[in-house]
Amino acid sequence: MFEILATIFWLIIKASWLMLPAYIANPTAVVFGGGTPIDLGKKWKDGRRIFGDGKTFRGLLGGTGCGVVIGLIQLLVTFLQFLGTFSLVVIITLSFGALLGDMIKSFFKRRLGYERGAKFPLVDQLDFVAGAWILTYLFDPAWFRNNFLSDPWMMVTVILFTPLLHRLTNIIGYYARLKKEPW
Repeated sequence: MFEILATIFWLIIKASWLMLPAYIANPTAVVFGGGTPIDLGKKWKDGRRIFGDGKTFRGLLGGTGCGVVIGLIQLLVTFLQFLGTFSLVVIITLSFGALLGDMIKSFFKRRLGYERGAKFPLVDQLDFVAGAWILTYLFDPAWFRNNFLSDPWMMVTVILFTPLLHRLTNIIGYYARLKKEPW
């Protein structure tokens, strides 16, 4: 039983370490957000906003920047190489990909008639993971294979752990008055 718990604990630690640039980029976009929306207020051919007011240039740049800074710190922390090594490309694709995944989800939410802040279970929690993974795989497939595809449990851990972490950070953001809703 102890070995199983130790294995689960290790998977959560390593998965969190590998996803840290994305995990930081996503909530810090809210902290830095506001200002000019990325869609510049424009509407899609269906008459709905492309992304909405919640996706801003400040949020995109601030969130990506924070993810990159964390990734650079990880890059410098060489004594933790057993948790996974990083490259500048991976740091950027995890950070920017997380926010790109969130924007793409927002685009589809608008097409489906969801208002800003409306719940979209599981998609709201895993959109940024998908964006980070897809962009990282496109730019550095070897890194992605070595760190995620070589150990399917790592991917399962991220998929199961991320919704819990996402909920916790959203509750904190809500009580810190950075978010209008706790989900």
